[in-house]
Amino acid sequence: MTVRFVGAGPGAADLITVRGRDVIAASPVCLYAGSLVPTELLEHCPPEAKLVDTAKLTLDDILAEMLAAHEAGLDVARLHSGDPSVFSAVAEQMRRLDAAGIPYEVVPGVPAFAAAAAALNREFTVPGVGQTVVLTRTSARATPMPEHENLATLGRSRATMVLHLAVNRIEELVEELVPNYGADCPVAVVANASRADELVLRATLSDIAAQVRAAGIVRTAVVVVGEVLTASEFPDSHLYSTNRCRD
Repeated sequence: MTVRFVGAGPGAADLITVRGRDVIAASPVCLYAGSLVPTELLEHCPPEAKLVDTAKLTLDDILAEMLAAHEAGLDVARLHSGDPSVFSAVAEQMRRLDAAGIPYEVVPGVPAFAAAAAALNREFTVPGVGQTVVLTRTSARATPMPEHENLATLGRSRATMVLHLAVNRIEELVEELVPNYGADCPVAVVANASRADELVLRATLSDIAAQVRAAGIVRTAVVVVGEVLTASEFPDSHLYSTNRCRD
C-alpha cells in the first residue's frame, strides 16, 4: 500500500488537481481535516471508502489509521489543505512513516498564497518592483518560530511578504513591519481565498488593522505586504522583449 499526501487546494472544491482527484477516487481510505478540506472532495471517494476526519485527532491517532491501512493492504489518500510543501504538518507524518517503513508519495496542490494572488488579480513578482516572495508566519499558539526568522530580519529586504496563520495578530504584525516597509506600504488581506465567502481587504500598514477588526477576520486568511500590490509603472518583462534572443 501507499500513503499519498494530496494537496486539496485553498478551499474551492474544483481547485483540486486531476491527479489529486484520481488519487482520492482510487483510495479505499481517506484521511482529511474536516475543518479545512471541502467536504465536496469526499464525493470522489469510492462508495465503500473509510473516511476519517482528522480535525480532532492527534498525530499518534492519525498514524494509527495509516498503520491499520498498511496492515490491511489499503492505499490511503491523506488530504491536506493548500499544498503539502508549506505549513501542512506533513513533515512529521513522513518521519513517522519512514520509521515504520511505510511508502508514501506527495501530490501537489494549489497553495493559499496563489489563491490570494488570484483573488487580488496581482502578480507577486513584478519586474523592477519585487522579484522575491517571502512565505512565513508568526508565533502565537502555533509552533514557535526559529529565532533568526523574525519579521524584523525577514523584512529588511522589503521583499513581498506573505504571512499565513497570522491575521489574528494583525496589530503586532504592523508594529514589526512598519520600520522596514513604512506605514504607507500597501497591504492586502484575503480571507477564505477561493471560497464562496471570500473576503478581500486592501489598505496600507497604517490602517489595515482597523479594517481587519471591523471585518471580524480572525483566521483562514493570508496577509500580503509589498509594493507589488499597487505597482503600475514598471518595465515589461524581458520574456517578451524584442531584444530577447528566440533562437
